[in-house]
Amino acid sequence: MTTDQTKPDLIADGVDAEVFTANQRQPIGHMALIAATLCVLYSGFHIAVMNLYPLEPWTYRLIHVGGGLALAFLLYSSSTYAKTPTEQQAMANKSYLLLLAPGAIAVTLAFVQAAAFFITDLGVDQAAGKTAMVASYGYPLIGGIVWLLVMGWFVPGRDRARIDPTDAFLALAAITVALYIIYHAPFLRLRAGTGLAKDADMLTSIAGVILILEVTRRLAGLALVIIAGVFILYSFVGPWLPGVLQHKGYSASRFFTYIYTDQGILGPTTAISSTYIILFVAFAAFLQASRVGEYFVNFAFAAAGGQRGGPAKVAVFGSGLMGMINGTSAGNVVATGSLTIPLMKRVGYKPQTAAAVEAAASSGGQILPPIMGAGAFIMSEITGIAYSEIVIAAIIPALLYFASVFFNVDLYAQKYGMKGLPRNELPQFSKLAKQVYLFLPIIILIAALFMGYSVIRAGTLAMAAAAVVSWLTPYKMGPKAILFALEIATKMSLQLVAVCAAAGIIVGVIALTGVGTRFSSLLLGLADQNQMVALFFAMIVSIVLGMGMPTTAAYAVAASVIAPGLIQMGIEPLTAHFFIFYFAVMSAITPPVALAAYAGAAIAQSDPMKTSVESFKMGLAAFVVPFMFFTSPALLMQGTWLEILHVVATAGLGIFLLSSTVQGWFFGQLSTVLRVVLMVAALSMIEGSWFTDVIGFGVAVAVWAWQKKYVTPTTLAHGSD
Repeated sequence: MTTDQTKPDLIADGVDAEVFTANQRQPIGHMALIAATLCVLYSGFHIAVMNLYPLEPWTYRLIHVGGGLALAFLLYSSSTYAKTPTEQQAMANKSYLLLLAPGAIAVTLAFVQAAAFFITDLGVDQAAGKTAMVASYGYPLIGGIVWLLVMGWFVPGRDRARIDPTDAFLALAAITVALYIIYHAPFLRLRAGTGLAKDADMLTSIAGVILILEVTRRLAGLALVIIAGVFILYSFVGPWLPGVLQHKGYSASRFFTYIYTDQGILGPTTAISSTYIILFVAFAAFLQASRVGEYFVNFAFAAAGGQRGGPAKVAVFGSGLMGMINGTSAGNVVATGSLTIPLMKRVGYKPQTAAAVEAAASSGGQILPPIMGAGAFIMSEITGIAYSEIVIAAIIPALLYFASVFFNVDLYAQKYGMKGLPRNELPQFSKLAKQVYLFLPIIILIAALFMGYSVIRAGTLAMAAAAVVSWLTPYKMGPKAILFALEIATKMSLQLVAVCAAAGIIVGVIALTGVGTRFSSLLLGLADQNQMVALFFAMIVSIVLGMGMPTTAAYAVAASVIAPGLIQMGIEPLTAHFFIFYFAVMSAITPPVALAAYAGAAIAQSDPMKTSVESFKMGLAAFVVPFMFFTSPALLMQGTWLEILHVVATAGLGIFLLSSTVQGWFFGQLSTVLRVVLMVAALSMIEGSWFTDVIGFGVAVAVWAWQKKYVTPTTLAHGSD
């Protein structure tokens, strides 16, 4: 009896469990303790610096990037581990050690030289000759890194419980790069990117770029690495390119030393990842460690699980809320989709549809205020617009998006006569309602932000609130749980650290070559001062640049390339950046490279391409809403309350009509002709004027009347709520 009563409350059990990727190590014993300690120190360092002991920006960001790269090499292998046990590689055999020795010795030599800067207080500027530091430091560092990388690719470790020696020395190389630049920072601020840069400066920067690209490959895939590589190549071949792409070209010394400054890798993207992103990832980790995330999903199950298509509606609410916090669409699909996708399949959703719903909801979390998967903070940093203004502006578009996904899953459930999960399998809403205080961390975060607290202070308060609130649950956060939260915060943040550093390379190239300005001129020429045409091109470029990339990098790159041109055409900066941000987010569910959809397809065991097409349909509103808030700024809370209420009502109806068109169901099965007619009605409400709204409403009423008269009751679904 006791088991039956408690089982429903555990329906979301495991949502907050740590998720391991295919190439992530799981060290045991002393290695596990060392790895956990380093992770705790990394997160703890950031929280302490942000709140108590501020550091000089270059030093702080270099420790952030260098430490993140080192930990990534220790925790993630160069290749995926086999799902089934294989014969372990003999790490200690003589041939392996002989193969390892050249790279290990070279990197160690470079590290000793970098450490000697601080011990002797003699840097590259005091070296005896022009080539002295290059021979004892620069070439060994580059040569050792390349040797170790090639060895790691061709002789990868097979034991997840052990750290490969090659990766341990690559971690040492990452620390070496950070030490060199930290020591020489006062000089590099003056000579980096100029003819005065030293050869050792250039070689250190090249080493840093190689390490960043390799970690990005391991944690985020090849897409961003390829794009960054193309931009790096572009810096050298500019003189031979035609038209708008042409520039004078740069030497390796000038380019690489420039790119490893606050104009590139240490610039805005790393400034954001080292503050806002890591802070809110830590907040998400505290929610995860305190099992508050499970409560969110359980609450969604209690509220909507019994309705028709209930698990899909749970995915909309639960995954959206979790996706808002954790900052990665695909990662959130893996975390919550492992629960919601099988349940959606159970009540009748096709595998690709179940995966698509989860992907659309998780991606939508990136546009859901107040956290927006860190997007709000990036936008604030880039535009200079107050964070509170961005959050307020995001409310209505986010609600419209989630309303669209909700309409889609509900109409799909109606169409196929689905029901929800049995009530006796769901958590008791009355019981969960008594634990509504578990929402306090998010409420405190929002309240603190609107009371004028800094983002960092508000995030820290919310993190502390998560720990305090946990004492009202069975999962009390004592010292051990807090240390575990800091550990998983580091693991969750490493991908974003690498991605933001790689995006910094692209941003630096754009700034150095001026291609962003020239692209803006090209955009103006193609659009011929037609803002709607310019926005269409901006949509295409944002989606293409974002394919295969995490949201943060996709938005940062797209904003650098596209936003200046849109603003130059007279589009408001807030509107321009929101427009770009939405499409950068939606690249995760846009074929052919839809990372979130592919993650869902793996869980649902569905065809990835079919799933990506289905997720595109589920999230179709996100491709319409940006044009709506361009034509109707009231959707971004810019206007009178009457104007805001008007556009919200008409936009909501338009979204419903659009969802009905996608599903082919509007109070009954829609014919092909009526789907086209209803699509016209939906699109007519995008413009936002009373005239087009009346047309759209009139057409919708006419279609409804037709359906009521000619669609027989036997064609209607009878899924009950």
